[in-house]
Amino acid sequence: MIFSKPCLPTGAMAYQDVRPHHILALYSTYHVLSAILSSSRLIEKIKTHLSNHATTFISKLSDICLPLVYSPITSYLLPDALIRYAIRVRCSHTLIELGEHTIELDQERKMEIASELKSMPIAIETQSANDQHYEVPARFYDLCLGPNKKYSSGLWPFKASKLGKGKHMTWDESLEKSEVAMLDLYMQRAGIKDGMKVVDLGCGWGSVTLHVAKHFPNCKITSISNSHSQREYILNTAKERGYNVDNIRVITCDASKWEDDAYCAEKLQGVENNDRVISIEMFEHMKNYSVLFKKVNSFLGPDGKLFVHVFTHKDHAYHFSKGWMADTFFTGGTMPSDDLFLYFAEHFSIANHWRVNGSNYEKTSNAWLALMDRNWKSGELKPVLEEAYGEGKGYEWYVNWRLFYLACAELFGMNGGEEWIVSHYLFDKR
Repeated sequence: MIFSKPCLPTGAMAYQDVRPHHILALYSTYHVLSAILSSSRLIEKIKTHLSNHATTFISKLSDICLPLVYSPITSYLLPDALIRYAIRVRCSHTLIELGEHTIELDQERKMEIASELKSMPIAIETQSANDQHYEVPARFYDLCLGPNKKYSSGLWPFKASKLGKGKHMTWDESLEKSEVAMLDLYMQRAGIKDGMKVVDLGCGWGSVTLHVAKHFPNCKITSISNSHSQREYILNTAKERGYNVDNIRVITCDASKWEDDAYCAEKLQGVENNDRVISIEMFEHMKNYSVLFKKVNSFLGPDGKLFVHVFTHKDHAYHFSKGWMADTFFTGGTMPSDDLFLYFAEHFSIANHWRVNGSNYEKTSNAWLALMDRNWKSGELKPVLEEAYGEGKGYEWYVNWRLFYLACAELFGMNGGEEWIVSHYLFDKR
């Protein structure tokens, strides 16, 4: 075999011509470039450090100013853009606080939270959650939510601003479409088939119950909620829509009392040998997931499965223990990490696990806000809020709900929806 002589560019040096001073020059150049690169990295670290301090400072400043934002008088004078900015700053500061440790310490903290949860009651502050969300008159949610009254994230796999060429989609149309898209996704991921026995755990206003009743008319559905007004709404709506009400049983029971309350024990008798349990945004209100999973396990037959939809942070778990959100809307709540439930696997094994981008919840929250604003301006909302919260309290609670929807929109929209997300799980009964 003939090897041809390497063809070198003009001016190039063959290895035979390399001298010691050439190596020294190359070595020196390498160190100069390394120093420059290290300096640029140092500069980036300094910039990040200063940026974090600036964000922390602005966040603390915004905390001082938050009473102005939350005041029914002054908040009216603040544009939404400024309020949204303050919320984003606060969320950025939360991310800095959550991510300031090493991965080793982060994992230790997660295990500490898991251990804390296992020593807590199944739920706390359930009456506060009821007062804040679930005993509010159904009419309020008629004026904020979509037609399916789905009080959880929708799915927006379409462009919300357009409905066909040149035709704008209203918030009502796009929100309804997102509700149905997510409900259909539940049916697919949970593997619902006609004739199954299904439990809708934490059923809310019955969006899952009524969707199953509509599309799977032979399913036997048991819906569990801790709200009397939700029970009445579900049964009345099923009857109005012509669904088979005989196949729907709605139980009003406080989940925190499942273990030691004779009334709840009696109500839950016979809730067994079901094919599926579906739970949508209930687990965020729970604490001791070990006890919760054990109880849910007893609802299922040998081949039963549990499907859960819950909002999470992709990495970090924490309690809602202080601040406006905890005090006003999420007393006793938990922000799970995307993997938190996997540490409570005594009674279930994971069959599948999905992540849904948080921008879906951002769009849902903005849609709720738009509908609520429209109905406040029309005069329909004020008497409903005064019925719920007391005479003269309508505007104050309109502001509170506006801020709640704004906060949810900005939280789930952070970093393109890649921080706070929606997690779906399918568990097999052990």
